[in-house]
Amino acid sequence: MTAQAILRVILGPDSSQRVMVSPGLPSTVTELEAEIKTQCKIMEPFRLQFMDTLFGNEFVNLTSMAEIQNKATIKIVYTSCQPQDQGEDRFSFPSTSAPDDTSTCDDSTVSLSSPESTSSRSSWPDLFCIPCFTYDVEIKLAKAHVAFKENGMLLIPDPKLKSDILQGLIQEVVKHTVYPTDSKFDQVAEALILKHPCLKEKGSPSGYAGWKMSLKYKLANYRTHLWKAGCPEVCVNSLKNKPPEKCSPAFDVKRPKRGEVDYCPSLPFGESKQSLEKMRVELLSDVKKRNNRETVMSKMNRTFALRRQEVIFDAPMICNLQERWPGLFHPAEINAEFKRITTMPLQSRFLSQLDYLSESLLKVFAKRSGQQGKKLKDIAAMMTDDIVACRESLIKGLCVYLNENPDIFMQEYTDMTEATALSAIEKTTVGIYVSRDTPGNYSFDVGIIIEGVVVLKDLDNVAIAVAMLFGLLYSVNMSYPSQLRYTFEVIQKVVMGLDATELSRKAQNFKTKLLM
Repeated sequence: MTAQAILRVILGPDSSQRVMVSPGLPSTVTELEAEIKTQCKIMEPFRLQFMDTLFGNEFVNLTSMAEIQNKATIKIVYTSCQPQDQGEDRFSFPSTSAPDDTSTCDDSTVSLSSPESTSSRSSWPDLFCIPCFTYDVEIKLAKAHVAFKENGMLLIPDPKLKSDILQGLIQEVVKHTVYPTDSKFDQVAEALILKHPCLKEKGSPSGYAGWKMSLKYKLANYRTHLWKAGCPEVCVNSLKNKPPEKCSPAFDVKRPKRGEVDYCPSLPFGESKQSLEKMRVELLSDVKKRNNRETVMSKMNRTFALRRQEVIFDAPMICNLQERWPGLFHPAEINAEFKRITTMPLQSRFLSQLDYLSESLLKVFAKRSGQQGKKLKDIAAMMTDDIVACRESLIKGLCVYLNENPDIFMQEYTDMTEATALSAIEKTTVGIYVSRDTPGNYSFDVGIIIEGVVVLKDLDNVAIAVAMLFGLLYSVNMSYPSQLRYTFEVIQKVVMGLDATELSRKAQNFKTKLLM
């Protein structure tokens, strides 16, 4: 093995890059993927292919490091079901009750994040990349790596070296979250010993248990520094922001739990709460003006941090939020807000993924037996060539399969008086109402109810309403309703692919059957 290996990495049709790997090629494909991901700054999930001379220099999947040598040509194959540039996805918005708003909008006009905020978060990677440490640390690790290769000697880092390594890891972790889960700590510690095997721990079954524990303590201490610096995501969990009767550090910790990236951002540079509050007041009149959607979207983007801090810190009732932020309750803004929080498009991804999974969903439904199987067959029998009806049936079938009641999710009002409908709406915590003049009509009125209040109406169909409701739950930081928690979990983790690594047993079983 050479002291330094050089690879030609093809990133796309007209893009390639030289990657230098020291000291020599790694021992596993996973390590090589991590190195390429770091050097080429790749954010999307991918697999590697190599140019195989046995098959006329065709590219085949790389499964073993024995298949390549120095100066080999490697090709990146992106495995995401979405295009790399998700900002180019296009979708239409239904007409809403908001006056004089255009009925369509596309993702290219939606601002993705709050402007010049101190937050520079990105979603948690599928493969955690170990950063380059300080120069002196890299020198010590290089020497230890040589000793490990020669005689298998493990490095026992002195306190200073260990602290520097942990500090470097923490700085990389907080680019994604300041509250990683236990499995994410596992991922970081495992990635560390994969890249630097000389740091494995003797006597530890995993080889990294001590590193994992040290990371937890180091990050807890670092959060104290962030609190002193005024980081809102940490300050929200300080004792002074908790009720006196439950003044405990462990009580009601507010942190990203559903794949949020920009959970509680800092205010943009050059802005204060006073200046953003003034802009919020301006928005109250802006939303009432004709043909003013562009101005509203610009100011909503600018005030994202203020609105998000208000939602996280104060947890206002939905009626109060409607009074203060009426511009939020519009399909275009729900899509924009969801993308600001998660960096992922909402409506376009939900509908495309639902269509993509439709055949697999029907196969899973068909295998169900018993009373649920009968209900699923009845739902499948109602499906036609109409894509709107098919999407609605798939969502209902998903509820039934997960042993949850679709009638709680989608309340249908057919030929019902207004007083009766209002009474039913007031009793609904979270749900969708479908008002039809006759059974089977798909074009009368569809809306969203939260806390007994109709927050959105005149939507085109049920599938769009489900996407909007899902986005609103993120926008107002509201938990999934307990009676529909598995349905929303599957929508989040299986359909949308948000925080998809940690599933409940029921959701995991469903996902396994879906992929069979």
